[in-house]
Amino acid sequence: MTTIKLHNTKTRTKEDFVPINPDDVRMYVCGPTVYDRAHIGNARPVIVFDVLYRLLRHVYGADHVSYVRNFTDVDDKINARAASAGRPISEITAETTQWFLDDMAAVGALQPSIKGAAHQKAMPRATAYIAEMVAMTEDLIAKGHAYEAEGHVLFRVRSYENYGSLSGRSVDDMIAGARVEVAPYKEDPMDFVLWKPSDADTPGWDSPWGKGRPGWHIECSAMAEALLGSEFDIHGGGNDLTFPHHENEIAQSKCAGHGFARYWMHNEMLQVEGKKMSKSLGNFFTVRDLLDQGVPGEVIRFVMLSTHYRKPMDWTEKKRVEAEKTLRKWYEQVGETKDEVVPQSVVDLLADDLNTHGALTEMHKLSAAGDTDGLRGALTVVGLFDGGVPDWAATQGIDLSAQEARFASVREAAMQSKDFAEVDRIKSALLELGIEVQMSKAGVKLTAPSGFDVARLEGVL
Repeated sequence: MTTIKLHNTKTRTKEDFVPINPDDVRMYVCGPTVYDRAHIGNARPVIVFDVLYRLLRHVYGADHVSYVRNFTDVDDKINARAASAGRPISEITAETTQWFLDDMAAVGALQPSIKGAAHQKAMPRATAYIAEMVAMTEDLIAKGHAYEAEGHVLFRVRSYENYGSLSGRSVDDMIAGARVEVAPYKEDPMDFVLWKPSDADTPGWDSPWGKGRPGWHIECSAMAEALLGSEFDIHGGGNDLTFPHHENEIAQSKCAGHGFARYWMHNEMLQVEGKKMSKSLGNFFTVRDLLDQGVPGEVIRFVMLSTHYRKPMDWTEKKRVEAEKTLRKWYEQVGETKDEVVPQSVVDLLADDLNTHGALTEMHKLSAAGDTDGLRGALTVVGLFDGGVPDWAATQGIDLSAQEARFASVREAAMQSKDFAEVDRIKSALLELGIEVQMSKAGVKLTAPSGFDVARLEGVL
C-alpha cells in the first residue's frame, strides 16, 4: 500500500500518515459561513482537501473514507446580512448554502461523505447540532474549564496548559500581539465565548444559561465529535484558521476529554496578480464571477493545483490562459480513450504531502509520451476528469477565421517587406488578450479562451 506523507502543522514536520482505523479513515475540514458567494480564495481549501479526499479513497478504498465539511449557519455576519437585506435568516443561509454547493461542484469538488451514511450527514449545519454544543459546554463547566458570566459562557484558556501549541505562541505573546475582545465579565482577556445571549432580533435556543446561541469555535468541536468520534485522523482548513479557531477547538475538545485530530493541515492564502485580494484594490472576485465570465471550473482547479498547497498561490490571467490551453490539449488526447490507469508515479507525488505541482508536471510527460490511458487516470485522480470531456473543451471554440485571414495577410506582406513590426505588435496584443497564436507555413491559427468577446479584437486586427 502507498505510504502517504503529510505535513502536520502541530509537529511542524512531514510525517507518515497512519490512520487510527484503515477501514474508516476520517477527516474534518472547516466549511463556509453561509451569508454570501464564495470568493476565489474560499475555493482553495475546498480543492486542496478534495484532492486529499480523492487520494485517500484511491489508497484505502472509496468505502473506507469519511469526510465531513460543515456549514456555519449561525453567525453575526449572517444576522447582519439578513437585517440589511430585510430577509429571513433561514432564507439567506439556504440560498448561500446552495450557491456554495453549486460553485464547488463546478470546480470538481466531490460531495463529502461518511462511511455508511447519506451525503447530507457529512455536510452538517451548525444549527442542527445545538444540543451537542450545549452538552459539551455543560461538560466543560463541570470540569472547571469554563464559567458562566452575565449570560455568557467562556472557556478558561489558562486551564489548558498546552494552549498555543498549534500556532507556536504563548498565551502572553498572543495577548500582546492580537486584538483580544476585552469584556468586564471575562476572568482573562484570552478567554473565549462558548455561548452568548440572544435578543429578540437574533437567533436563539433555550439553554441552562438562558436563550442564546453558540460561539463559533464550539460548533466545529461538537460536530466533529458527533460525526467522526472523539478522536479522528485529519483536521484541515486555511492557515488563517490556525489561530484562534483551530487553537480554540483543540483546547475545548482536549479539555472535554476528546483525543480530537491527530494530523492538522493548513493551506496558504491566495493572491491576485501578486497582490492581496481586496475589494479596495478592485481585484476581489468570486468563483461565480469567473464561471459567469466563461472561465471553466476545470481551469480554475488546474490553476489552484499548479501551486503546492502550503505555498502562497498567485492567480494570474497568464496562468488561466496556460491552464486552458493545456487542458484543451489533454482532453483532446484522452477524448477517445475508454480505459484509464492511474500511474503510480502520479500517486507517489500526491502521497508526498499533496505535491500537485509535481503531479501536473508528470502529466505533461504522460501527454508528451502519448500515454493516454495514464493521462486519463491521472486527470481523474486529481479531479480534472469525470469520465467525459467537458463541453467547453469538446467544442471547436470561437470562430476567428476572419481574424486569422487578416493576420495572415499582414504576415504575408511583412515577409515581402522584411518589416515585421506590425506582425509583432499584433501578436503581442493577441497574447495579452489571452489568444493563443500559432504561425506556420500553413498559415495562422488563433484560439480564444472560453467566453471570449470577439469585439475585444477591434483595433487589433
